[in-house]
Amino acid sequence: MNTKITAKDFFLHIAVIALLYTGTVALLNILFNVINVAFPQITQYNYYSSSSISLPVATLVVVFPLFLFLANVLRKGYMEEPARKDYPIRKWLIYITLFIAGGVLAGDLVTLIYYFLDGQELTTAFLLKILSVLVVTGCIFGYYMDDLKDRLTGTRRNIWRVVAAVLVLGSIVAGFSVLGTPQSQRALRYDSQKVSDLQSIQWQIVNHWQQKGTLPTTIEQLQDPISGFTVPVDPQTKASYEYAKTGNLSFNLCADFNKLAQTANGSVTRIAYPEPISKTGESWQHETGRQCFERTIDPDLYPVRPR
Repeated sequence: MNTKITAKDFFLHIAVIALLYTGTVALLNILFNVINVAFPQITQYNYYSSSSISLPVATLVVVFPLFLFLANVLRKGYMEEPARKDYPIRKWLIYITLFIAGGVLAGDLVTLIYYFLDGQELTTAFLLKILSVLVVTGCIFGYYMDDLKDRLTGTRRNIWRVVAAVLVLGSIVAGFSVLGTPQSQRALRYDSQKVSDLQSIQWQIVNHWQQKGTLPTTIEQLQDPISGFTVPVDPQTKASYEYAKTGNLSFNLCADFNKLAQTANGSVTRIAYPEPISKTGESWQHETGRQCFERTIDPDLYPVRPR
């Protein structure tokens, strides 16, 4: 019996595959971020913006239950009318998924063998990322091969559900261990904004020096209604930032930074801030609490502009 596909069935099949791909990308994104935190590169700051891991965690939290629900709707439809399994769109989507999963598996193995034969360092982080991709795509490939060959008995289907649940829930828990609490993320956002404010103030000080040949004595002198610059204040406490002229070419900028500068697993986070005005290796890295940044203007790099 050849059953004509309905609009409902068409969009159900499309939705299930779209959710599968979205969830897979989010899952691998979480795993990669967790691996980067657990095994950071020497030259890499151990910091991730909230969107780098909170977005895939939020995506997976929503997508995975929805995928299970719609997949169960399709399964019930197959049980009520087995001829639905012969829909061309179903087979096309399964074959496309098998093709992509198989291609990723082959590509990962090629990359691993290439790194080994080329004598490149097989770091723990690299091997774990390869393993993550192999496990995730291997599970997808195995499940849809069983589906295509009609081997998904009740027991076998439940096994795949358990495997998927372990992978997803485990990655979400690991993601939260890196992400920390919403309060800690908010604290990091405050710290990032404070550094951004201090950078704006610093450049305004440099501009003041280049225009007038002297540093301002107070931070209020930086107010410029013509250019529209308004001296920012601490977004968390609403207090003014500290500025002190320490010499003809030197000054300090100070602010209070949060104590919630570490993730739930206790690893200290570092924000990779841009380089400062001088090219002497100074940075915007800070510790917890009050932090002052000592700056000295190089007159060769920032000469006073002739009037």
